[in-house]
Amino acid sequence: MTDWQPVAATEALRQRADLYALLRHFFAERGVLEVETPLLASCGVTDPSLEPLLVTGGLPPGESRRFLQTSPEYAMKRLLAVGSGPIYQLGKAFRAAEVGRRHNPEFTLLEWYRPGFSLEQLIEEVAELVVAVLGRRAWRVFSYRELFQSALGLDPFTASLETLQRCARERVDTGSLEGGRDLWLDLLLTHAVEPWLAGQGVCFVTDYPASQAALAQLRERDGHWVGERFELYVDGLELANGYHELADAAEQRQRFLEDNCRRREAGLPEYPLDEHLLAALGSGLPDCSGVALGVDRLLMCRVGASDIRSVLAFDWARS
Repeated sequence: MTDWQPVAATEALRQRADLYALLRHFFAERGVLEVETPLLASCGVTDPSLEPLLVTGGLPPGESRRFLQTSPEYAMKRLLAVGSGPIYQLGKAFRAAEVGRRHNPEFTLLEWYRPGFSLEQLIEEVAELVVAVLGRRAWRVFSYRELFQSALGLDPFTASLETLQRCARERVDTGSLEGGRDLWLDLLLTHAVEPWLAGQGVCFVTDYPASQAALAQLRERDGHWVGERFELYVDGLELANGYHELADAAEQRQRFLEDNCRRREAGLPEYPLDEHLLAALGSGLPDCSGVALGVDRLLMCRVGASDIRSVLAFDWARS
């Protein structure tokens, strides 16, 4: 095969078209409005675990760069703040340096927001969507704590840093790696817990440590503050990330500043805060829950593929 030809078979393209039609029908039946927001924006994310792609040439006078969006979240929240009601978006997103069997820097994301929904109600709706796409399957909910206890026999909230390091080093060659609790918890999650999840079918993981709340609200659970968020795994493959959305502009600003502090400490570039989003939160974001779901990975599950390139017409190397 020469480099000009597509990677995916024609049947995979038909499956993608069928999936898009199914997703749009799913939301039309529920009265959720499809919206479209800019791919190229004046601000990106500050999250140290995400790196945006930058556009630095051909911009209008006075502009030096724009950010290809890692998610439409910020713009969609601005729509929610002016009363859009429930909305969804099906479109492209971009994340730098993510290339592999499960990653492509340009990918398709389905994101939706439900004013008035609790996190538990959104989990139910995500499960309904998964069933609509993949067929009838049982699903389970684990707390982050239960997950670590089941997979590793340790409590992620009370285990010492030394215990987490030792457990990780038994499973991963970490070399001289050093870092705080979240670094070691993430290593254990990806290298020990997610493989265990591969045998558990459709699973939602809730109640992440408060330090990993991202854009979610906090709540107290069993004596510990946790983020009101979930992740969805299907046969060990992470598909979605959902939040009971943080609506406090001051708290969100503080989290953005802390993100940039961690970026600075890690030698990563700092990024400007999205003042449009902060102003929208300040004007009043309705109480809502939202979720972003990787459509390419969902399609992989639907067709039984193990490599994301087999469901993309043209992967990064051929784009």
